[in-house]
Amino acid sequence: MHSILVTGASRGIGRAIALSLAAPGNTLWIHYHRAQAGAEETARRCAEQGASCHIVQADLSRADDVTRMFAAIHAQRPVDILVNNAGLSLVRQIQDTTEDEWRRVAGVNIDAVFFCTRAAVPAMISQKWGRIVNIASFWGEVGASMETAYSATKGAVIAYTKACAKELSYSGVTVNAIAPGVVDTDMMRTYDDETIRAVIDDIPLGRMIRPEEVAFWVRQFASEEAAAVTGQVLRIDGGML
Repeated sequence: MHSILVTGASRGIGRAIALSLAAPGNTLWIHYHRAQAGAEETARRCAEQGASCHIVQADLSRADDVTRMFAAIHAQRPVDILVNNAGLSLVRQIQDTTEDEWRRVAGVNIDAVFFCTRAAVPAMISQKWGRIVNIASFWGEVGASMETAYSATKGAVIAYTKACAKELSYSGVTVNAIAPGVVDTDMMRTYDDETIRAVIDDIPLGRMIRPEEVAFWVRQFASEEAAAVTGQVLRIDGGML
């Protein structure tokens, strides 16, 4: 079976992804930064489905922290399925965005994807098999007003996905991305009811996307049967774009 790392898995989409990949024989590494209790809850629920679960802490925007995390994981079993899910949003006008805010969003949304991928691919190449799934955003395709840092970094994830897919395809490693639309997570609950209603009015489906609907497609990309699918960006947005 597989050794799977899901970043940002203490809640929301990350938790749903971990649960979708939790199966007897699989080893799941549940990453968190600060929300240890949430990671422990994710691990508990995944273990109930028969997976062997461990929680791992790291600030993914720091290369040394990622190196430490992967050293601990690979001491037991190298990762062969990596889901780069951890993300950070920022709602701010361009002129009000500070350098620190920009770098913090970039650190979590794109630097972390690079650091984790770089740490995971040597073992995948060695065994001639691997699956990498990056969680981008449809705002990375079209851009969002007041979310320039978020849009820019998620667009970078999409480009990075396509480049990695070309580079790693010879080794049996696939790299794909999912670009969700508006997902019903804690991130959306930071907006007021009027804003949320206005957003939903723009979705032809008439509702937000459920985390489990994103997780379903992560599981497909991570499957044995998806060996010929690489460099793809799947938008899950309820028809919004």
